[in-house]
Amino acid sequence: MSERTIIDWPAWTVSAPGRYVLDWEQAQLDRVVSDIFGYHALQLGLPGLDALRENRMPYRGLVLDTASAASSPFTLPPPVSPDARPGITSLPSASRGLHAPEGRSAVWCDLLDLPFEAQSVDLLVMPHTLEFTSDPHRLLREAERVLMPEGQLIILGFNSLSLWGARQSLGKVAGKPFVPSAHEMIAFTRIKDWIKLLGFDLERGRFGCYRPPLLTEQWLARYQFMEAAGDRWWPIFGAAYMITAIKRVRGMRLIGPRKLKKPALAPGLAPVAAPHTRNEH
Repeated sequence: MSERTIIDWPAWTVSAPGRYVLDWEQAQLDRVVSDIFGYHALQLGLPGLDALRENRMPYRGLVLDTASAASSPFTLPPPVSPDARPGITSLPSASRGLHAPEGRSAVWCDLLDLPFEAQSVDLLVMPHTLEFTSDPHRLLREAERVLMPEGQLIILGFNSLSLWGARQSLGKVAGKPFVPSAHEMIAFTRIKDWIKLLGFDLERGRFGCYRPPLLTEQWLARYQFMEAAGDRWWPIFGAAYMITAIKRVRGMRLIGPRKLKKPALAPGLAPVAAPHTRNEH
């Protein structure tokens, strides 16, 4: 494939259409990940988007490969000292700030062969990762393997069934693509079928970015009215989408806390005020 057919991610993220899409995606991620709890959360690729900044899990990581590093707007140091496990390389804390946000660790590895134990991750975010991997099916199988039962998977991508998708297809034929993508865009419906076959339940799907594929901020601003109209009248034709899915393990039943009978109050004694509790949904 000619290098001319792949747009450089750092250059695109500072362009008007790049900022437009990434701002929408960042807002969606901030809203969703803040309500997902657990211990381990991972972002696969695209370090220019901080997918986990509003998440409160104690262990949050950024997983990178060579293609992911090339998409960073920062100057990334090369991988250093290999970890105890083959196929994984960690960066020292002194250089983490160059490419991993504060409070995150970075891991270098092959995304198609994740160096994590099965059922060890509570949240996995893949921002446009499927559009740059040579084998999206295998990457999704890896995601299913490392996620815990009831773990959540978030996928972001460009929508092929949109004006942006049409321009991308025509642009690739002419050698002038509009958005960064090493491979063809993957339709929202196809992603749903793939994750369903892997045992995931789709929790929600969200489309956004309804303005035409224009190059300047001035022209994009003129079509701001299309955001509300598109969300209401043609929601499935947004330029970008976000899918949130939950890994289900059939035949497994989650058991909640055991209910205890309240002891009878002694005559003349007032009950002690119970602490307020809040159910998480």
